[in-house]
This record gives sequence, structure tokens and C-alpha cells, in this order.
Amino acid sequence: MPSRKEQQRGDDDDPLRARVRAIADKRGARSVAVAYHDYETKTGWSYRGDEWFHAASTIKVPVLLGVFRAIEDGRLSLLARVHVRNRFISAAGDRSAFRVAASRDANAEVQKNIGRTMRVQELAHHMIVTSSNLATNLLIEIVGVDAIVDTLSRLKLDSGVTFRRGVEDDAAHEAGINNLCTADGMLAVLRVIEERKAFSEASSEQMLEILHAQEFRSGIPARLPDGVRVANKTGEISTVAHDAGIVYVPDRKPYALVVLTEWDAEKTSGRSDTIARISRAVFDHLTGSAG
Repeated sequence: MPSRKEQQRGDDDDPLRARVRAIADKRGARSVAVAYHDYETKTGWSYRGDEWFHAASTIKVPVLLGVFRAIEDGRLSLLARVHVRNRFISAAGDRSAFRVAASRDANAEVQKNIGRTMRVQELAHHMIVTSSNLATNLLIEIVGVDAIVDTLSRLKLDSGVTFRRGVEDDAAHEAGINNLCTADGMLAVLRVIEERKAFSEASSEQMLEILHAQEFRSGIPARLPDGVRVANKTGEISTVAHDAGIVYVPDRKPYALVVLTEWDAEKTSGRSDTIARISRAVFDHLTGSAG
């Protein structure tokens, strides 16, 4: 670990790093990692960008890539109907089953459709926009864990994102089988979507449209000026709170931003606002605003 004097010298050389550290320290975050890529200046920056975190629901963006890869490969259709059920096999390897608790799921609509069918398009929407865990696990089951892992590998994203299981798989969690990411890794995921090279223009636009419809806006978008649009995905569990998004500022090209934070479990307030303040610090840094 660098000494306090070395940290101070580094902060003096990098005002944005100093600002991020000050925000995180004031609010009691245990750990923070930030990464951005600015398409206007063609520059990137990260603070602890290679540090690994539990991905929480941000892992749903890599799952979205897996869904659209299956669609583009002809193995799946957005209009295909999926039987909605709530029983999944754990990744723990013991063949145990688990269910998504309705009380812990952010979306009641998918739960209400158990026993009926929903289109892949609807499930993808709910997975991102309302962070439905049931929709996520249904899509993972349809596409396959191995296929999603292969998609990340083919896109060279696996060095910063580790995908291993569905959500709410407690047995796998107890066995140490978790989805992980770094800020640099999740930033690379966003860049794949925004740059429209790995997927068709139509697929890229559909993924962005889903991200733009995000209902959880208390992180990256919260303290940005009116007129700024954000396509994002949040993630929060007991000890982490994250947000990853693409920020569209009028009269300039966008930038992609990832903020990952880790907390003591009892520190439940101020998490989203910490992310929002870091987001605003990055915005001010890139646009020259006074903040």
C-alpha cells in the first residue's frame, strides 16, 4: 500500500483522483474504483480500475451481450416466447434447486407471469430496466452460462468480467462461486455496446434503448444537469453499490463511466449519492464545468 505521503503526492498530480478519494472518504466507503472513456477527447482514465468487486446486478449488462450474441448467431429470437417459471439449478455443482424470492425481486410483473409465457424482448427489458432477477435467470437458462462466458471471451472482456452463475443462487455464493468485475472490465463492456463494432447497428441500438429506459437513476445520472441523458445499469447488494453507464452530453460526444463501491454492511445510507457525486466530479472534469 502506498504511504499517506505518496497518496498525497499522487493526488496533487491528479486532481480528479483527489476528488474521488475525498468523496469516498467523507462518506465512509470501504473501497471505490472509477473508470471512464471519453469519446470527445479520445482519452481514458481509471482509479483502481483493476480492483475486483462482486458485480451485483451490473453483471446483467454482460448477460445482455450474451442474449444479443445468441440472437445474432440465429440461436434465439427477440420474439421467442419463454415459459416463465421460478426454479433453477444451482451452479454449486450439487444439483440443488433455488428460487428467486418475490420479496427480493425488483419487478413484480415477471413474477405475476409465472406459469405463462413472455417474449425474450420483454425479459431483456425487465432484466435491465427494473433489474428483474427472475427475468435474468430465465435468460441465463435459455442462453446458457457457457455461451455467455464464450461471448465474453470472444469479445476479450473476460480479463475484467467473470461470469459464473445466475442471481440469488445462495448455494453457489456460499461455495465462493460469484460474478465479479473490475471498473476497467465493465467499462469495456459499455464500450462494446456504444462503439457498435462487435454487434450489428440494430442490435447495438436495441441494447442502448434498453439501457436508456433504466428506472434506477439515483447514481450516475442523479446530479448531472438537465438535458444530459444516461444509459445505465445499477447494482447493489449488502456490501456493494455500483453504476455503469454511457453519458450523453449535448454538443459533445458521450463518455462511458463506471463507479464501483464497497461498504460495510451496516452502512446503508449515502451509497447512491456517493456514486452521484463521483459522477458529477467526472462530468465537471471532462466538460470544464464548475460543479
